[in-house]
Amino acid sequence: MNRLPTPLFRSLLPLALSLLLSLSASAAAAAAPNSAKPNILVILADDLGYGDVQCYNPQRGKIPTPHIDRLAAQGMRFTDGHSSSGVCSPTRYTLLTGRYHWRTKLQSGIVGVFGEPLIAPDRMTIGTLAKQHGYRTAMIGKWHLGWDWPIAPEQRKLFQVPRPAGKNDEATPSIASVTASPAHLAAWREVFAKPIAGGPTTRGFDTYFGTDIPNWPPFCFIENDRTLGIPSEFLPASGLVKNQASVPGPALKDWKLEPILPALGDRASAFITDAATRPEPFLLYLPLTSPHTPLAVNAEWKDKSRLNLYADFVMETDAVVGRVLAALEKSGAAANTLVIFTSDNGCAPYIDVAGLEAMGHFPSGPLRGYKADAWEGGHRVPFIVRWPGQVKSGSVCDHLVQQSDLMATFASVLGSKLPANAGEDSVSLLPLLRGGDRPVRENAVSASIQGTPAVRSGSWKYIPAPGSGGWGKGGDQAQPVQLYNLADDLGETKNLAAALPEKVAEMKTLLETLITAGRSTPGAPQQNDVEVKRYPVKAAAAPKKKAK
Repeated sequence: MNRLPTPLFRSLLPLALSLLLSLSASAAAAAAPNSAKPNILVILADDLGYGDVQCYNPQRGKIPTPHIDRLAAQGMRFTDGHSSSGVCSPTRYTLLTGRYHWRTKLQSGIVGVFGEPLIAPDRMTIGTLAKQHGYRTAMIGKWHLGWDWPIAPEQRKLFQVPRPAGKNDEATPSIASVTASPAHLAAWREVFAKPIAGGPTTRGFDTYFGTDIPNWPPFCFIENDRTLGIPSEFLPASGLVKNQASVPGPALKDWKLEPILPALGDRASAFITDAATRPEPFLLYLPLTSPHTPLAVNAEWKDKSRLNLYADFVMETDAVVGRVLAALEKSGAAANTLVIFTSDNGCAPYIDVAGLEAMGHFPSGPLRGYKADAWEGGHRVPFIVRWPGQVKSGSVCDHLVQQSDLMATFASVLGSKLPANAGEDSVSLLPLLRGGDRPVRENAVSASIQGTPAVRSGSWKYIPAPGSGGWGKGGDQAQPVQLYNLADDLGETKNLAAALPEKVAEMKTLLETLITAGRSTPGAPQQNDVEVKRYPVKAAAAPKKKAK
């Protein structure tokens, strides 16, 4: 038989309820920062083409990518997403800073071997932004944005493979018999025992682990600002065969290329597992080293694609993405994690693109060109966003977006306003992620390896050069510029420049405005770091003949 509460109990009940509500409110307030701020995971593949992901190229793609496809099915797939460049370093700069790389000294090419930092010390990055909002930040993978290497000018030659005796500077060195001299070893011991400034931990990330550039020296892992071990030999010739490492230099003894990608997957999974137990939200930037060369495919993945080694490596890359996402799911943090997956540029043609196409796989899908080009295949890339409860599963967005947009998007998610000198070329994707159908940006600029800009305005595309601006062959050299309407010519087959001179003039003016304003978003004008190179490049005047 149930008894009625006693008078004493009834008198204490309001106090107990008040205390319970107070404790609940305190607990909710304590939990609010983490629940209100999603974790952020950015996965950047290296040289993965638009058509290498099955869901982007169902008719002409032959490489299975089940994990990346599943991510797209769980979120939003952008079909008109772009990197700022057809090559590596410039894209990474823009993704991290929300600012076009061509506003810096890197007007063409990439950061060189043992190069200096490209990101200025006071430049905000997505890591800096996240740290300002209480995030734990980490980077795992390929940096390729330069360091302040503690190499004295007189030591530089000791970090390069010596030329064979009697050969000129253009000779390709034969390294089969090259042995590190006592002078080499002394210099390496001195330099690699010191902290290396200017890297990720000085640009917004609490921790770093990676190989910097897997196909360039130093051939070792770097953790935070130290090499893990002291290189003691030149990388053997066996590590420099076709599509493996490309620049000889100091290496750890018995350094192998195959364990690099699995190690990044292990570290990323371990970081997520640990971070999920902590009170603060996390941001993990995971720039993978694959499927870029070295095509260091592990035994279990060789011949899996039945196409070639590159295709095998794409499959192994997909598997690592799957492992990291599985770790996120197992940690319990997936429901509160914003995941972005993309690639730094298109597929490299030197991995035997012709052979792949002959077997029915087209790494650029319907696009023209490949890595390094101003044509779409150079910089239109897979771009996928998953955010449970915020982004509709299985959605597709055809609006123009850029990797520079991550900065403003994260700021919007965090309820933050960027300062005038940060994210100058970044636009928030939040309206699109929440199902909006209005474009968030009207224009964008991507560039080829040589610096040739590809300017978008709506569906119009302007290239102020006659060809690809990169490694791609073709183009009518008689027409100095190119104009395409991608709405009905995605393959860039019909150059309309001669027929539409007014549109060409309009696009040229747009590019000049974007350059001179120092930004492409609303706000106070900013300064570019250097004088930006203009295109089309004017031909040098022929020297005048001397009068006889």
